[in-house]
Formats: sequence, C-alpha cells, structure tokens
Amino acid sequence: MKLLRLIGTYVKPHWRLIVGVVVFQLAQAIASLYLPTLNADIIDNGVATGNTGYILSIGGLMLMITLAQVVCAIIAVYFGAKLAMALGRDLRLAVFTHVGEFSEREVSQFGAPSLITRSTNDVQQVQMLVLLTCTLLVSAPILAIGGIIMALSLDVPLSGIIAVAVPVLLVVLALIVVRMVPLFRLMQKRIDKVNGVLREQLTGIRVVRAFVRERIETDRFAVANREVTDTALRAGRLFALMFPTVLLVMNVSSVAVLWFGAFRINDGSMQIGTLTAFLTYLVQILMAVMMATFMAILIPRASVCADRITEVLQTPSSVVMPSAPVTHLSEHGLIELDNASFAYPGADFPVLRNLTFVAEPGKTTAIIGSTGSGKTSLVNLLPRLFDATEGEVRIDGINVRDLDPDLLWGRIGLVPQKPYLFSGTVASNLRYGKPDATDEQLWAALETAQARDFVSEMELGLESPIAQGGTNVSGGQRQRLAIARALVKRPEIYVFDDSFSALDLATDARLRRALRRDVQGATMIVVAQRVSTIIDADQILVLEDGIIVDRGTHSELLDRSETYREIVESQLTAEEAA
Repeated sequence: MKLLRLIGTYVKPHWRLIVGVVVFQLAQAIASLYLPTLNADIIDNGVATGNTGYILSIGGLMLMITLAQVVCAIIAVYFGAKLAMALGRDLRLAVFTHVGEFSEREVSQFGAPSLITRSTNDVQQVQMLVLLTCTLLVSAPILAIGGIIMALSLDVPLSGIIAVAVPVLLVVLALIVVRMVPLFRLMQKRIDKVNGVLREQLTGIRVVRAFVRERIETDRFAVANREVTDTALRAGRLFALMFPTVLLVMNVSSVAVLWFGAFRINDGSMQIGTLTAFLTYLVQILMAVMMATFMAILIPRASVCADRITEVLQTPSSVVMPSAPVTHLSEHGLIELDNASFAYPGADFPVLRNLTFVAEPGKTTAIIGSTGSGKTSLVNLLPRLFDATEGEVRIDGINVRDLDPDLLWGRIGLVPQKPYLFSGTVASNLRYGKPDATDEQLWAALETAQARDFVSEMELGLESPIAQGGTNVSGGQRQRLAIARALVKRPEIYVFDDSFSALDLATDARLRRALRRDVQGATMIVVAQRVSTIIDADQILVLEDGIIVDRGTHSELLDRSETYREIVESQLTAEEAA
C-alpha cells in the first residue's frame, strides 16, 4: 500500500520519536485498563464493608495512576506531534526538490495548481493521519484487546454481549467507509480544479477586467467551488452517520450489560463492583473501535493523497542527469545542433525536425518565424528545459546531456519570453544568478539593458521593492530588468527569447548597440518577431513548422527567401500603415 510505504519511508529516520510514542501510549493504555479493577475493589471491598481506610488507600493509588496517565498522555502527544510535523516537513521538501528536477514537460503534465495542492493539502492530510495515529490508533488496539481480556476475566457469559456488539459495529462502519473512499478521491481532484481556476483568475486579473469578464469568471469559480462543496457535503453526511452509530451500539450494549448483569447480581454470580468494571471495559472497547473508525475515516483520504504524492515522487524527469558529468569545457560558448528534433509525448508530429546549425562565440544568431513555428521550443533545448528526442545539442563540442547541470546553466544566460521577477528588490532580482555581484556591476548591467534611468528614478534605487512576478513595474521595464539579470551573470551564451517585444523601436536599437559593445566574445541567440531587432545579426535562421527553411544574413535572405520576404513586407506594410 502506497500510504504505508510513503509514511514508513519518511518516519524511519525519526524512530526515536516512534519508540517514545509507543512506550508512553502503552503506559497510558495499561493505566486505563488497570483503573476499573481498582474501582471495583473500592465498591466491593471498601464501600460494601464500610472500610474507609481501604477506600482512601485504593483511591490514593487510583489518583497517582491517573496523574501518571495524564503525564504519559501529554508526552505521547508531544512526541506524536513532533513526528507528524517532521514527516510533513520532509515530505514537502521531497516534493519540492523533486519537482525542481522536472523538465517543462513534467510540470505541464501535472499542472502548477495540482503540484501546489499535492505539496500542501495532500501532505497535510498524510501528516494529520500520522498525528492521529500517534495519539489514537496506538492505544486503540491495546484498549480493545486488553479490554476484552479483562472483561472475560470478570465474567465470561456476559462477554457474549461484546462478541455481538463489536462485529455489528465494524460491519456498519465498514459499509460507510467504503462509500467514502471514492468521494475523497473526487474531492482532491475538485480541490485541484478550484486552485487552477483561482490561480488562472488571479494571474490574468488584468485581462479579466479589460474584457469585463468579472461576472463570468465569478460564475466559473462558483461552479468549481460548488462542486467541492457538494462532494464535501456528501462525504460529511456519511461521516455524520458514524458517531450516532457508535453511540447507538454503545448505549444498547450498556443497557444489555446492565439488564443481564442485574440478573447475575441477583443470583449471586456477580458483584456490583465487577459489573461496574465490566461496563467500563465495554465502553473502553467500543471507544477503541470508535477511535479506530475515526482513523478509518482519515485513511481513505490520506491514501488518495499519498497516491498523488507518490505519483509525483515516482515520476522521473525526462531530463536525466548524467551519471559521469563533464565538469570542464575548453572552449567558450560554441553551440551546435546536429539533426536535433523534439516531439511532445503522444504527439503525432514533432515540434522541431532535423535542426542543424552552428552558433559561434562573438556572433549573433537570430531565429525568426511565424507564431507556432517552434522558436521557443528550440531555445529551450539549449539549457535542457527539454531534451532533444533525436539528434544532438552540443555546447563546446560536448552533448548537453553529458554536461554537469551547474556547468551548463552557468554558461547560459536565458531571458524567457515571459520575463518573471521574484518578490524582493531590484538588487535581489539582479543578483539572482550572481549573489556576490557588486552595486557597480548591477548599475553597469542596468546601463546596458537601458534600465538605469527608471531604476535611478525609483525612490530607493536598487533597493526599491519588486512585487511577485514584477507586477509593480511595466512590461517593458520587466523585460529590461530580466535582461540586466542575465547580464550581471556574465555568461558565455545569451539566449533572448523574444525579449525585446515590449520595447519601443528606439529603446530596442539602443539596447542592441549596447549589447554588441558590452558582450563582445559571447554567443548570442536572439528570437524575435520584429525584423528590426535582428537586421544586424550575423546569421538569421528562418523557422517554419519546426524546420529551418533558410538561413543567412538579412540581405541574403531578402534576395532568396520568399518566407523571409513575406515577414519583412508584412512588417513594413504595418509600419507604413501606422
């Protein structure tokens, strides 16, 4: 069972806490089983004979045992809580670390909302199960088995009531639990859906407002929210049946014990104290069954959550780390693609097919093509966000699959199509790839990225706050800060994935001039939609349907490439029309 394997794997390092829980829960359970016999002694041997000294001595012993029981319970709960919190911490770390190794393919496969749910809500359910196991389930079997033994030792014929009550209770509760399992599984999926809708709406709030879709989006969230609520209510109704069932069986059994016990007292087969103790053991047995039942309620949901967590942990990344990685490169930024192709799993056709080109240090290689031609997929092959499904991608003559990941990523400065800034300050974002960068280096990178002016105008300069995602700066400012972040790193290879799209033509031109001046000797890969951005490139690759249909300089392509001419003419027409 995945749940047991998952819990066993992550609680094993904390075996001392497990021993502590078992020892103190065992002591508490033994005390609970011993106290009714002392109570019976007081009634039969103290109250019945009027022996006050005996009553006080046995009562004092009961008080001490009760205090010891309280202390044991507190310590057991402390150890149990510590174990559960350690399990939750280790599970969240394991999921986060493993997801960090995923390629874009696996992240898209699960989806960000589902991964967030699995590392928070799902882990919390497993953590809660461990906590209640430590505080309830450890003592439940001891109380149940011990209670049955003690009840049999007091009166065997009367124990027949227990033999009937416990199976009846177990059968009824089992029927309820079986119906709850699919509901819990459905609930987790619907929680994923709520998180997905909420995340999408918060991320796209500007678009929602721009198209006046607030009411429609609210209705969409209401549907997802109602589905979760309906599922939870259905599970809650079943849950509500459990405790009345336990109480019904307990009360009927208690009445039966008192009824038949009265006859046995009347004929001298049992004393009043013994009947009282027997009744206490009956309640303990049924309460233990109820505690086990309460665990049975949590186990199905925790089992579903454990399956989802295990699914993440057991999903290998399609980008496999090399067993004997290359940790040193002799050249500086030479990129080679040799018949490289890439296809998504289950796709009928590859996104990229038989790409072959060389990007040399000190030169700019531009990639242009229509939307959906595969430009972003191509540049994602370089830092191994994806792995080529056929052919090779080489950096300085070494297949990227064989390179040490830190060495590979240290060589590449990637500015993605959608630049992302982290919550913090301008300085913390710029130092993301080089934590020891000086303020002078930050300002120099901002100067090259044409961002110095607006950063210096901010009230706190480099220490000005940046909101999560960079939502407190404009799109053009966000792009320039992302470019500056890559420049601070000073890599040998720069990859700009349509990173100038939010810049006006004048800023674009100044930025390209500054890059040619300040990053001489580096290999530059520039993906662009605007011809003006790549007009000075040493090599332009024209991409169409995942294939390089032509290559050359701007003037060469104008002479011989119909596809390139169409792109140029469409943009010139647009500019003239404007």
